[in-house]
Amino acid sequence: MAVIVHNPLLMDPRVRDSAEPAPAKSQGKPAVLDFFAGSGLVSAGLSECFRTVWANDISGKKAAVFRANHPRKPFLLKPIESIHGGDLPDAVLAWGSFPCQDLSLAGNLHGIGGARSGLVWQWLRVLDEMEKRPPVLVGENVTGLVSADGGAHYRRLHQALTARGCLVGAVELDAIRWIPQSRKRIFVIAARRDAKALAFTQAGPGWCHSKAIAAAARGMEGWVWWRIPEPPPREITLEDVLEDNAPCDPEEKTRRLLSLIPQKHLDQMRVLPRMRVFPGYRRIRDGRQVLELRFDGAAGCLRTPEGGSSRQILVIRDGQNLKTRLLTVREAARLMGAPPDFRIPGSYNDGYKAMGDAVAAPVARYLARNLLSPLAAVFE
Repeated sequence: MAVIVHNPLLMDPRVRDSAEPAPAKSQGKPAVLDFFAGSGLVSAGLSECFRTVWANDISGKKAAVFRANHPRKPFLLKPIESIHGGDLPDAVLAWGSFPCQDLSLAGNLHGIGGARSGLVWQWLRVLDEMEKRPPVLVGENVTGLVSADGGAHYRRLHQALTARGCLVGAVELDAIRWIPQSRKRIFVIAARRDAKALAFTQAGPGWCHSKAIAAAARGMEGWVWWRIPEPPPREITLEDVLEDNAPCDPEEKTRRLLSLIPQKHLDQMRVLPRMRVFPGYRRIRDGRQVLELRFDGAAGCLRTPEGGSSRQILVIRDGQNLKTRLLTVREAARLMGAPPDFRIPGSYNDGYKAMGDAVAAPVARYLARNLLSPLAAVFE
């Protein structure tokens, strides 16, 4: 049975995720190719400004989520190594959320030449094989892309893009600016060299350029500082997305989990009597397992459920009592900004992985409204 999200965030007047008005709906939206499309949250986020004309992924379970929510969009369940660019339709934008396993600090750090993250080179190969390469490209990945090895992995990608005649720059966007989840991601944006494209750049780093990005950019030919307006403050908290009727853990399990909370975190809970929900992950500290909590009204970064410590736990204050439970699939989808009535077929693990391995839809939407859409108009 599919989970249907019914996301209250997208109907809440406190959610203000754009500095620009939304464009009018039109069948004439520019086309986008969605590589490594996963569950389809990028296509959902871009849909206000772009129309997805082709998408692919290798995961059958993620494909089921994509197809459940985008039934009329062409989706190819196939490894990117076997895709030929000559078979793809024309598009103005190509988005590639290439695998992060070799660039994540929690992964193996084999880098951009690793077996998984190295698939970015297959992405570029496919684009090279197209009769007309899309003039605007976005490569998305974790912050390790710019921070690992002193930015060496980013510089390899940057040089590959500038060699293809592009102006290139990276921005760091944290989903916590739009939704109550801490989720920093790097977006490498490349545009075919054109004087008009420079209208969307600025003289130096801004709010979306981290120190790691500035360091990686130093001395890079073809680097540009993309200009994106800063979003208004977020007003939604984690409590606003919770399912009040979700079942909590049995008492024995709750006692066991509460015993893992460090004393300093228990003390902080006491000085925040109005806060009702404290999300956390299990960690190993000084050789013992602990449950570390957050106190900022936002969830930690969602992950894929590969092990017990990757599942986010909620500690919920109910009067004088504390209860515990896992984050539900519906809550995970809401924390990714999934559209209203977004469908997630499959098991709990399937749904949690589909969300934990995705791009937050409001981030893609903000980037589309405030940079990608006007930049694409230069080349139409």
